[in-house]
Amino acid sequence: MAKVAVARGVDLEPIDRLEEKVRMLVGMIDRLRAESASASEDNARLARELETLRARVAEAEGTGMELSALREERDLIRTRVSEMLDQIETLNL
Repeated sequence: MAKVAVARGVDLEPIDRLEEKVRMLVGMIDRLRAESASASEDNARLARELETLRARVAEAEGTGMELSALREERDLIRTRVSEMLDQIETLNL
């Protein structure tokens, strides 16, 4: 059929180039769609990881606050026990 068109004086080379460019464009669009889907999956995964890490940080902060409270309580108990020992020593028993 191409030979018939050439025989009639129609040059199909520009159409062939256009067809090749359209094929390349379709291939590029397919590749970009795949990359976009992959990026979306990565984004969702990273968002889940971020939420997990935020939860862990919040838990660690809570643990740190609890540790501070326990240390303060320990120091208070140590002070009170020391005062009680001093009182016992003053009794001379």
